[in-house]
Formats: sequence, structure tokens, C-alpha cells
Amino acid sequence: MSNDAQPTAVPRAAGGRGASLALLLAAIVVIGVNMRVTITGVGPLLEQMSGSTGRSVAALSTLTTVPVVIWAVLSPFAHTLSHRFGTNRVVLWALILLAGSTVIRSLPGAEASLWIGTVLMGMSLAIANVLLPAVVKRSFGNRVALVTSIYTALFAGCGALASGLVVPISYLAEPGGGDLGWRIALAAVAVTLPVAIVLWALHQRRFGPDPGGRATASATRGPSVWGDPVAWAVGLYMGVQSIMFYVMITWLAPYARSLGHSEVLAGYDVMIFQLAGVIGSISLPFVMRGRTERWVPAVLPVFSFIGLTGMILAPSGVFVWISLIGLCSGGSIACSLTLMATRARDHHTASALSGMGQSVGYVIAGFAPVVFGAIHTATGGWTGSIVFLILFSSIAQIVVGLVVGRERYVFDRVRETA
Repeated sequence: MSNDAQPTAVPRAAGGRGASLALLLAAIVVIGVNMRVTITGVGPLLEQMSGSTGRSVAALSTLTTVPVVIWAVLSPFAHTLSHRFGTNRVVLWALILLAGSTVIRSLPGAEASLWIGTVLMGMSLAIANVLLPAVVKRSFGNRVALVTSIYTALFAGCGALASGLVVPISYLAEPGGGDLGWRIALAAVAVTLPVAIVLWALHQRRFGPDPGGRATASATRGPSVWGDPVAWAVGLYMGVQSIMFYVMITWLAPYARSLGHSEVLAGYDVMIFQLAGVIGSISLPFVMRGRTERWVPAVLPVFSFIGLTGMILAPSGVFVWISLIGLCSGGSIACSLTLMATRARDHHTASALSGMGQSVGYVIAGFAPVVFGAIHTATGGWTGSIVFLILFSSIAQIVVGLVVGRERYVFDRVRETA
């Protein structure tokens, strides 16, 4: 993956036009609402899905892994697509594909539609995941951390609501639960997606495919982010923090069920985990400033370390423990996306860094729910699986956080030797 060496002109949206920025922010906010609801609703419905499809819960848990693996494969190509066709146009295509895949996944009948829809959903989210940090960098200047925390808080919060509401919606749609009920529930949580498409289409109509970015399409290519140590640090941080989130949304409900919680209450547990993440995301811009900014990436996982240790030693306090883990998770994803913008000196570099960082990150995170489940199956308990999280998420995030927290920028080493 190569990247432009020189920054481009500031786009019109960053030029002080309040109405334009308001429209863009509204679009980003509603996109944020839909970034996780299509994924987080799966975990609490696994038992219903297992009952209607005949597949085991462990096998169906890969429905949350498939999109992550696709993100790992496709993320680097989002930057290329944005250069070729324009960022705004590509994001719009991704949103339309996300809407279509949501419908396909919820079609009754053949089980194949469930998997095809999930694959297409992963493709669309891969594009949006990568390009939104670059859009924020391009249009909001020194407010990157604030805007990033807003939309990450929204996708955490709405993801939480999806986790808590899908089971009641499924029973409302089909009393007693069943094939039709969980399919309707998965579609219902994406009800605001058409609004996101309309808002982004209005934004594109105002500015075209990519304000301020088309001039770089034929610019001289610079070095590759894949050879930059700062980019690798950002990617590794994205990966180790993502492990926690994707394991928790997949396995927290089964874990809560093993403690005697009902199916509905287990869904609420997943919701609480993600609502705590909202607090973590919102808090980030207030702590990631000044002298504390250097240490925030390494301090965040201390909360998850305490929470995971508590789940082993005192599982009856699960509410407290998942709240602490949620605080870490919400703050960490906002921190990761902020680093993808702030560790780049222009929005084109941010786009390339985001694609590379998310690719590396999701390679690491993609198989974590499967590994967690395999350890649980092999041991017949939860201790071994939770120790896996402590080692490869919490402790690993502390170590990588100490590295990525240093104020360094992608391609600085190249500029110093030029």
C-alpha cells in the first residue's frame, strides 16, 4: 500500500462552513449508530439460531468472526478505492451494500442467506471502518479525538441497545422464539440505516466524490505504510484491544447463562458491557490531552485486567467486572481510531494507516472468539479462556500501549533520511 507524500488542500468542509460541517457530522453520527448493531445483535440470539438451524452455538459464533476476517483482508483496499473513485462515493456504496446485506441475512428459509448476508455485511463495514477516521481527519482538524469519541460512543451505545433488545424483539415477532423471530430481530436493529444513506448522499451531492482529495489521485506515490514501525504499532494496538470486544459480544451471553442468568438477562449483560463502553468512549477526549495523552493507551487495559481477574475470583460480581471491561473496551476503540488519525500528518496518510492498521488489527482479533470457545470446550470451564484474554488482550495492550503512546508519526523516519 503506497501513499501520497504531500498533504493536499484543506477541503471545503473544513473551511468554516458551519452548515456543511453540521451535515457531515450528522451523517457520521448516524453511520456510527449502524456500525455495530448489525454485529452485536448476534451473540444474544445464538441459542435461538442454534435451535432453528440445528447448528451448535460454537459453530454459529463464527458469524461474529466472519466479518472481522473480511475486515482484515479488505481493509487495505478501502484506501485504494477512495483514491480511484472518491471517498464520499465509496462510503455511499458501502452503506447501500450494508443495507442490502442486512436484508439478505434476514431472509427466511435457506441458511445460506444468513452466511451470504454476513459476508456482504463484512465487506461493507470494512470500507466504512477504514474511511471514517480519514474523513474525520480531513474535515475536523484538531477536533479529531472529540468527533471520533462521539461516533464511537454512538456505535457502542447503539450496539449495546441491539444486544439488549434483539431477544425481546424476536419473542415479540414470534412468540416463543423461532426462525422468523431472530431474523426479524436482526433486521430491526438496523432501522436507522436508510437515514444514514440519505444524509451521506446529501453530503456527497454538496461536495462531490471527495472534496480536496481528487487532486491527489495522480500524485507522486510515496513510501508504503506497511514498512513503517509507527503504523505497525497502531495496527498491533488495534488488534489486541479488539480481541476483548469481539470475544465479549460473542461469549458474554453464554458465560452469563452459565451463572444462571436467563436468556433475556444475559442479553442485558451484553448491553451493560457496551453501555459502559459508551462512557469510556465519551471520556477519551477529556483524558487524552496534554501530559496524560502519552499514557492513556497503556492505562486503559488496566481496567480490563481488573475486570477479568474479578470474573475468575468472584464471578458473582459479574456486573462490576463487565462494567470495568466495557470502560476499557469503549475507550480503547476510540483511542485506536484516534491514533489512526493523529499518528498521520494528513488525511491521505490517515486513510492508508487506517486501512493497514485495521487489517493487522482484525487479523489478530478475528480468530479470538474461536480460540476462546475452543479453550472453553476443551477445559469445560471458563478460567482457561479468561486467562487467555488476560494474557493476549489486557497485558498485551498495556505493552503495546506504552509503545504507541509516544508522539511519533507515520513516515517521519523517511522524511528525516530524505
